Amino acid sequence: MSTPDAEAPDTGPGITVTVDAGVGTILLRHPAQRNALTRTMCRSIAEAAADLDARTDVDVVTVRGHGGTFSSGVSIGELRDVILDDDGATDHLTAADRALGRVAKPTIAVVQGHCMGGGWQLASACDFIVASDDASFGITPAKLGIIYPRAGVDRLVRLLGPATAKYVLMSARTFPAHRAQAMGLVAEVLPADRFDAGMRELVGELRARSRYSMHTTKRLIDAAGDPATDPSELAAAWDGAWSDMAAGADIDEGVAAFLQRREPDFPWRPEAGRP
Repeated sequence: MSTPDAEAPDTGPGITVTVDAGVGTILLRHPAQRNALTRTMCRSIAEAAADLDARTDVDVVTVRGHGGTFSSGVSIGELRDVILDDDGATDHLTAADRALGRVAKPTIAVVQGHCMGGGWQLASACDFIVASDDASFGITPAKLGIIYPRAGVDRLVRLLGPATAKYVLMSARTFPAHRAQAMGLVAEVLPADRFDAGMRELVGELRARSRYSMHTTKRLIDAAGDPATDPSELAAAWDGAWSDMAAGADIDEGVAAFLQRREPDFPWRPEAGRP
């Protein structure tokens, strides 16, 4: 897993998409504004997420920022264009959020430097956030006189609880990485001096795990966390997953590898469909 930052040109707002050793990376690039998000960037992120999910040579998708910082949030000059369309209802940030959420593969937000406002919503759309210990986080709609997009607010409430979500949104304070982790904004914090090495280790571990297990677990957890999911549909999804597991080959390979004291070579691939 190479660092795509070195390959990204220092130009205007946009994204760069790279694939290396099974890892697809969406690199946010807006150097003049610390990778602030524009409408065009949000649209490009949505397209890139779908493309990487469809690629058979990609096992893990990461999102990171160019130049040692993740994102300063939504570009203030384009704030209305990003969170509102001509009809006053369309939220381009949430469209990018939803596209990342639809990726069936493991997704990781790789956060260094600042992760602010809409940057956190984008990062939190991934399965989890891994941050450098010198990163900082803040969600600041109260400084701008706006309401944070519903997808972001709902996620904050699920992760932090109502009281802490209110505190984060109303205070608009900035939190260091370890404090953000303690609150539930971040899953893992790695030392800055071995951040890239730690990320390579994590991605390597994920690529060695059962794709069937990860994809299915992700789908079930997402369904359980969605208030729109009917309980009977969730129960049926679990029943189907259990049957698929029993009929699939990954369970046999996992048990055999454990007993033989070797690394497993799980056979299931997403392009094969259900086991």
